[in-house]
Amino acid sequence: MSNRITCKHLESFTVVFPPEAYVCEECVKTGSRWVHLRRCQTCGATLCCDSSPNKHASKHARESTHPVAITAEPGEKWACCYEDSTFIEL
Repeated sequence: MSNRITCKHLESFTVVFPPEAYVCEECVKTGSRWVHLRRCQTCGATLCCDSSPNKHASKHARESTHPVAITAEPGEKWACCYEDSTFIEL
């Protein structure tokens, strides 16, 4: 997510649902590891980023058509849209 141009998904995004736990839900099931976490702002799933081996967050966004996720990393405050490859600082 390299550009800062907003999209309709990020413009309509108003409420932030912070992570409830700092684990990738899918990696825990398979015993895999993750690098960073993202939380889906549609369903609340906390999943691993594209720097992680399994890239669960972007797979989830494609398969579920849930475009917006926030960083689930402590101290970071941004949201991204997987569909439009955009992000905003929160």
